[in-house]
Amino acid sequence: MRKLLVIALCWFANVALAGEKLYVYNWTEYLPNDLMKDFEKETGIDVIYSTYDSNETMYAKVSLQKGKGYDLILPSADYISKMSREGLLQKIDHSQLPGMKHLDPALLDKPHDPGNQYSVPYLWGSTAIGLNTAKILAGSVTRWQDLWDPKYRNSLLLTDDVREVFHMALKIKGYSANTTDEAQIREAYELLKQLMPNVLAFNSDAPKMPFIAGDVNLGMIWSGEAEQGRAELPTLQYIYPAEGAVFWVDSFAIPAGAANVAGAHKFIDFMLRPENAVRCVDMVGYATPNKDALPLLDAALRDNKTIFPDKADLERGEFHKDVGEATAIYEKYWQQLKAGR
Repeated sequence: MRKLLVIALCWFANVALAGEKLYVYNWTEYLPNDLMKDFEKETGIDVIYSTYDSNETMYAKVSLQKGKGYDLILPSADYISKMSREGLLQKIDHSQLPGMKHLDPALLDKPHDPGNQYSVPYLWGSTAIGLNTAKILAGSVTRWQDLWDPKYRNSLLLTDDVREVFHMALKIKGYSANTTDEAQIREAYELLKQLMPNVLAFNSDAPKMPFIAGDVNLGMIWSGEAEQGRAELPTLQYIYPAEGAVFWVDSFAIPAGAANVAGAHKFIDFMLRPENAVRCVDMVGYATPNKDALPLLDAALRDNKTIFPDKADLERGEFHKDVGEATAIYEKYWQQLKAGR
């Protein structure tokens, strides 16, 4: 009888393991599919993967569901701050993440998440200018301001991201991209209104695709998308604008209502392995915060300025922060800007 009970318990345990699922909600084209398959094979946990194209989309869905429905999400730093403050995230158990030792201390314990209570850095990168040198002369565009030139009428691509688009105008005006001053935000809005005749499309799903398709030859693009895009369009150049690029860090976070918290920790720790961080850089083209992965990278990747900007470009740029109640101000002018196109 005792033997039968043991067999039955083992059977039920195997059934439970086979049925374990992890719901991951991530940016489009931001995690190598073969890494997920390796995780599934190693742990027996099925990854149910879905994507979003902006922090705003992710936040709206997680907020509507009161932190339920997903076990792991990847917000940018300003949204880590916002969502933790609103009770949408739960604290991370560092004792389940021995791989934290691989992370660069310079990217930890930041104001948006002191002590990394709610987040673990995954990748970081930038948003700057993409230019097809087969159609537009290399060196002719060096600043955000150049996008306002009337000769680019109805031809530019912008990311569909309120903070990134306002970043351009705020930096041109000499203001911080994290300003909460409505007068400054309104000035940026008025400047962006002058840009709208030049804008052909907004795209935060896969901004490299309009370049590859030949629909656009100039506009905003993420560093990793530019790096990926060069595989099909070698003439796609990535330019850090003189006024300063957008910089950001995206991190793993566990929603407050996550059903598989243990699985979420297992996945984060799996991704913290240096060899897996190398595969992420290689396949998606963004910079890793994993210090122990850097020596493992091919020199061509480690020295690639699109992926790893130099000190001067970092100092000119700005990382986005949570602007608190001013988020509503940005959103108000963003909706006016898009409605007036």
